[in-house]
Amino acid sequence: MPSLTPLHETYCKWDRSPPSQADLLEGIAQLVSTRLNGVVQDLIQALQREMLLSIFGLSTQKTKAFQKSKRIQKIYQFAFGTLQNYGSHFLAPGLRQIIDRFPNLHDKPLTPTMHFLVGALNGILGDFLLANHNPLALPSTLYDRYGGLQRGDLDGRVVIFSHGLCMNHLDWSNRGNGGIGEKLLAQRDNNTMLYLNYNTGRRISANGRSLANTLEDLVKRNPRITSIDLIGHSMGGLVSRSALFYGKQNMHQWFRMVENLVCIGSPHHGAVLERFGFALQEKIGHFPIIKLVSHIVNIRSNGILDLRYGSVRDDDWEHNNARIGHVDDNRKPAPLPSHINTFLVAGTLEFENRKNKTLKIIGDYLVSVKSALGEHPNPRYQLKLPESHKAVFYGLNHFDIQYHPSVSEQIAKWFYPHHDELAEEQIRKYLIKLESMEGIVQT
Repeated sequence: MPSLTPLHETYCKWDRSPPSQADLLEGIAQLVSTRLNGVVQDLIQALQREMLLSIFGLSTQKTKAFQKSKRIQKIYQFAFGTLQNYGSHFLAPGLRQIIDRFPNLHDKPLTPTMHFLVGALNGILGDFLLANHNPLALPSTLYDRYGGLQRGDLDGRVVIFSHGLCMNHLDWSNRGNGGIGEKLLAQRDNNTMLYLNYNTGRRISANGRSLANTLEDLVKRNPRITSIDLIGHSMGGLVSRSALFYGKQNMHQWFRMVENLVCIGSPHHGAVLERFGFALQEKIGHFPIIKLVSHIVNIRSNGILDLRYGSVRDDDWEHNNARIGHVDDNRKPAPLPSHINTFLVAGTLEFENRKNKTLKIIGDYLVSVKSALGEHPNPRYQLKLPESHKAVFYGLNHFDIQYHPSVSEQIAKWFYPHHDELAEEQIRKYLIKLESMEGIVQT
């Protein structure tokens, strides 16, 4: 029996609205009953092939003959047919019965836990979800500081936050800590904080284009917006840089309104652990266990692939199909716009007074300090910024720096450099006034 495709499902989602709770159930139903099993089938066959070649010592010809034999093909058909039938005839119908029984799920937004699940799925399988029109594939959507969809008119200064791989728009605060957004709100009136949610499994340049288009639509609908600041964590910093690159190319109106860009723990020259994994696989790939693992590693999204060297342009990847092994850094330059104040934040597991070479290379677990600060031995790739526009935070991992109070404080100082001076001046005047009043009382 042929597997069901999205066109045969109970309903299909074709608009650009974020998924509802009904969409979540439908998306999972499609995952367990459509071509994802083809990916699993390919993986199982590849693992079996490597075991026959490496562990049992069969030749390539004998391995191919074994896998194509009628008996093995029948086993494949039975095993995969059982998986397919269970997903198509039990799991998927059960999930759809829930949707039919509770039609109000179509109007219910995702809970924080559901956002976590959907964000993680998008990071790992986002390109697959998009190609198969699965309703779990996230569009680029802006949310307000309360976690609701951005609605209504905007004016004044707007700050756009872009999260990292497998994360979501709710990850900018933690356990009562309002994070960077709340800190900036406390510093200046007429600020609006908006939080981007997007499919992190897509190419970074594709998400950059989407963000550029989203911002262009935002300023056209809200002509009273006076300026824009961009703040990105990890992959979000690269997406913001990509949006600036394509915003300039397309002569978008919003591009001229950007004043500040902050990248927090962004792998401008790639993620250390990502490249290390590829290099290790290339060097010791002849070991059977490494070959087996390599097939599992190969099933990952294009967004993850782009983190290898921090690619932000289409032409960094469109002619490069390599997914496994060492690949040369062939990125095209994406210089920072000269009219924008750019600030870079790095975290490191090192403590300031206790240096450790290993931790220096690892950085914040995922991104090295040099990569986060845009430093590169090749001048072509360097993000040349004054030291005052860089900050390293010791003893913080990749996720702590996203909402740590010290990072929030530093960004507020960059955005409002005269705020502390004004506050000190007000305090000084207030103390002088108190002293004069005390003098009058004594008299």
